[in-house]
Amino acid sequence: MDSALALLAALAASFFAADLWLDYRRRPRPHIAAYGTGMTMFAIATWAFFLGITFGWTGPMYRIFYLFGAILNIPFLALGSMFLVVGKRSGHIMAIALGALTAISTTLTATVPFANPLPETGVPHDVFASGFGPRLFAIIGGATGATILAVLSIVSIFRFWKKNRRIVWGNLLILGGTVAAASGGTGLALGESSAFALSLLVAVTLIWAGYRVASGGRRATARAETALADL
Repeated sequence: MDSALALLAALAASFFAADLWLDYRRRPRPHIAAYGTGMTMFAIATWAFFLGITFGWTGPMYRIFYLFGAILNIPFLALGSMFLVVGKRSGHIMAIALGALTAISTTLTATVPFANPLPETGVPHDVFASGFGPRLFAIIGGATGATILAVLSIVSIFRFWKKNRRIVWGNLLILGGTVAAASGGTGLALGESSAFALSLLVAVTLIWAGYRVASGGRRATARAETALADL
């Protein structure tokens, strides 16, 4: 069951990432680039997860899965919301901080030795030791990224509550997906991994649906404002 759920999540994340990069190609914007980067990481991690639980784990595969799935993907999605909701200046400041997080966490995840052996099957947990290492950065990245995403989604909900309910519903879906992704990643870092595959599928489905609903709402608002300006 975990393998099937992981495959569905990997396919959905891949199509979502392609959807985002097509949007960026049509109209380059920093928040789309950040969202696309975060979802590409999500897709890579989910494919690594699927291969690991289906065919057996290797050290490099687990490190790729952990770096992109448990540490970096949620902060990059949060960066997209920072650019979109707060503005470019705040987005650039967060991008600098995220660059430091990426450099440190990549180095640690690639070099820190495993404290416990990888299992032959199933979802690994407690592979890295606690303390200053990948598990700490997974908790920091997941909690901080999810908090930023959640707060900015709530800000958008209040901002557009009377203007455009499609954007509100879109942000509620994104908020639900963020909670699912963060709970899965944090649970993995803490050694609670039984529902991880399901959390991946729920997260990517809700975030993709929310992105599409909110994007349609923003386009409708932009068309209405243009029409009013022409009057």
